[in-house]
Amino acid sequence: MKGKSKTFLYRVHLEWKEARKGVLSSFGKPDIEVATPAEFRGHKGIWTPEELFVAAVNICIMTTFLYYADKEKLIFISYTSTAEGTLERVGSEFMFSYVKVFPAIRVKNNEDAIKVKKLIELSEKNCLISNSIKSKVEVIPDVLVDSA
Repeated sequence: MKGKSKTFLYRVHLEWKEARKGVLSSFGKPDIEVATPAEFRGHKGIWTPEELFVAAVNICIMTTFLYYADKEKLIFISYTSTAEGTLERVGSEFMFSYVKVFPAIRVKNNEDAIKVKKLIELSEKNCLISNSIKSKVEVIPDVLVDSA
């Protein structure tokens, strides 16, 4: 049995404003000021494509986990996550060679902790953003059991 093919289109608009800064927008969402990072003669305190790239991986791991947690009826207390991307020169070009995601998930008991570990593995394997990039993505979870 063949499944229905699904295609989704995501559209964003970018407008240069001044110097090395612009505004990123998408219909119905708040604008985001973006710029070249300070280390590339850009601006401090403004979102950069490099940060948004790492953020996209981090967000995708979380939303994929939330999908599986909902599907498995897993109740968890909290989810926080930090991600870091390694940008380096490879040959004559810069590229992200590695993205590490560090989710911390708090649960009520050991049984749920075991479920979380399985769902994080599924999330790492099925995150559409990390599956779409060349960078190696590693998810290193910290599952905490709330003993209170």
